[in-house]
Amino acid sequence: MALVAADGPLFAEVDMGADSSAPTVRATVVQASTIFYDTPATLDKAERLLAEAAGYGSQLVVFPEAFIGGYPRGSNFGVTIGNRTAKGKEEFRKYHASAIDVPGPEVERLAAMAGKYKVFLVMGVIERDGYTLYCTVLFFDSQGHFLGKHRKIMPTAMERIIWGFGDGSTIPVFETPIGKIGAAICWENRMPLLRTAMYAKGIEIYCAPTADARDVWQASITHIALEGGCYVLSANQFCRRKDYPPPPEYVFSGTEEDLTPESVVCAGGSVIISPSGTILAGPNYDGEALISADLDLGEIARAKLDFDVVGHYSRPEVLSLIVRDHPATPVTFTSASVKTDGAQK
Repeated sequence: MALVAADGPLFAEVDMGADSSAPTVRATVVQASTIFYDTPATLDKAERLLAEAAGYGSQLVVFPEAFIGGYPRGSNFGVTIGNRTAKGKEEFRKYHASAIDVPGPEVERLAAMAGKYKVFLVMGVIERDGYTLYCTVLFFDSQGHFLGKHRKIMPTAMERIIWGFGDGSTIPVFETPIGKIGAAICWENRMPLLRTAMYAKGIEIYCAPTADARDVWQASITHIALEGGCYVLSANQFCRRKDYPPPPEYVFSGTEEDLTPESVVCAGGSVIISPSGTILAGPNYDGEALISADLDLGEIARAKLDFDVVGHYSRPEVLSLIVRDHPATPVTFTSASVKTDGAQK
């Protein structure tokens, strides 16, 4: 495991005499695979990677989408319109068992890891809430505190079969000593109104855990960096077929017969991009890696001179956005304690 661009500078930008009062943050995106159906082993792997990143001096470490719990690439859970198979239901049971409760013991361990290695940690997980699963990002500070979570508000395509929908109550941007940090997951990054809500919250370090390794993904996140005047940190898994259970326990629908254990099923492409659209590190398509760069937070203000999407470049008298940021719950229980004269004493 090695840093990308270890033999040279992580980025090449013209020295504009950066203000020394603007902090520099060393950030790492992790490109690695889940140990599927084995959450304890995946947590052990996460700690090894976190320790290695901290050894490079990283202050912020971002893991991929669904790293804890797994991204069920190639699965259809036995679902067709009008029918669900017994095998697919058993597959969901096992996937549900690999998810984590928030809060829960796995969250406590992740918090302890962040505190032990003194890093801000952004971790993609599959969250279990009763019998509904959510694709979620968890945030931890460098003192070992759980800050909160973001639930993916719109799963993509077949993801909607197995993941619930987040709501406006979990699109936070956290103000921290290393900058204002938030996250959007995979294709919800293509939702202009969600991005606008995050820009309005002042996001400076925009984390984009994903499962998209295509070249076109790079265009999306480069645009976000330019549009938002923020750093974008995109973390994806690098997986081979052998990183998933073998058939018949786990089957890549429609492609299994074309795969060998060494076949790449997700090629990564993790990358760090500056507010000016400059690629600072990555994209990496070669294997598991830690991809790091130094973020000059002064670059954010320099980029905003050109374009401040919710500031001087907005036209609120023409265009506006309302964000319903209260929890959406299907059942509400109301109870009241009525105090009257002569009540029991």
